[in-house]
Amino acid sequence: MTKIGIITGSTRPARNSLQVAQWVKDIADKRGDAEYEIVDLVEFNLPMYAEPVPAGASQDYQTPEAIPWAKKIKELDGYVFICPEYNHGVTSALKNAIDYLYPEWNNKAAGIVSYGTSGGVRAAEALRIILAELQVATVRTHVAMSLFTDFVKMHEFKPADFHEKSVTTLLDQVNAWTNAFEPLRNK
Repeated sequence: MTKIGIITGSTRPARNSLQVAQWVKDIADKRGDAEYEIVDLVEFNLPMYAEPVPAGASQDYQTPEAIPWAKKIKELDGYVFICPEYNHGVTSALKNAIDYLYPEWNNKAAGIVSYGTSGGVRAAEALRIILAELQVATVRTHVAMSLFTDFVKMHEFKPADFHEKSVTTLLDQVNAWTNAFEPLRNK
């Protein structure tokens, strides 16, 4: 069965990304078309990237934490990134985690669920550019949520009902593209 990772985009103690990831997983689990799991960056405890050789040149990871991270990303067929917007961009934790790897990301599909004061749209667009370099195809549907209207006091997640339909469409697209890329991943 296709395996889709729902990757949290923040490691802050008071982060919202885990609530959003659980909401996406709850919607996804009703589908039965793939195996969905939350991949929480906190659990991997990645230090700031300091590998001696870029991941595109060698997968001889020297950072002990990079090895389980690489294994997890490699075993997944596609992704949904939970992308908070910090200072008009992706979080440093998410960018750091992405930079650790290269071939593990290749020939896969991803969807983006963002949030921020402006829906996280600038961070989502920046993430699309980053993922394109890694040969990850991002789907068109993008779920953008506001800290002002989809969270109570910016911390308690209460998404508007209409977002669920967008998540469903996003998952339809991620699954279709993930399955279409299977021959490329299994070369």
